[in-house]
Amino acid sequence: MNISLIRYFVLSICYIFIIELANFILKTDLLIYNSLAAKLGKEQISEILNFQKKWEWVSFLSTPVFFLIKITLISSVLYIGTAFSDTKIYFKAIFDNVIKAEFIFLLVPIFKIIWFYFFQTSYSLEDIQYFYPLSALNIVGYKGLEPWLIYPFQTLNLFELSYWLILAFFIGKATETTMDHGLKIVASSYGSALLLWVVVIMFFTLNYS
Repeated sequence: MNISLIRYFVLSICYIFIIELANFILKTDLLIYNSLAAKLGKEQISEILNFQKKWEWVSFLSTPVFFLIKITLISSVLYIGTAFSDTKIYFKAIFDNVIKAEFIFLLVPIFKIIWFYFFQTSYSLEDIQYFYPLSALNIVGYKGLEPWLIYPFQTLNLFELSYWLILAFFIGKATETTMDHGLKIVASSYGSALLLWVVVIMFFTLNYS
């Protein structure tokens, strides 16, 4: 089996396992119940939770699809970036490097588990939803912040920075240049695409919140 395909499935399985572990340890079902209790009756809440459990397998199947789409898009953007920089590299190599870099984001839910289990032991569903470790949002806090500003503050985090550096290292290595050259490619291609994505999310949040 192709090594990239193995890494892709390992990434998907690890993510599903960590998310399920987080839901179990942080008791998200109870938090959802408490959050809905003020608005709905017990029977309605039970129906919602049962429906969620019944279709839980859909989220398991959608995770690999999500990663495939994300990795393909990022790889395509980086591939275009290398073409404009007159750097020779195969799309397959970029795709494999993006998969390897994606593993850094598995630390996010792990940090979240550690934080709420050992430090902030009293928390709500909103606290878990908006918490992003080592991000600008944790500095300013989400309470009182305009909804359209939450996502960009979440995106400004050390994991994202590490992701850039890992991609830069792998691209520099694959192109037999330097990490600095790889970082220029990442910043000009992926960085521009990420900025556009954040602006789009801000726009929709501002218009529909």
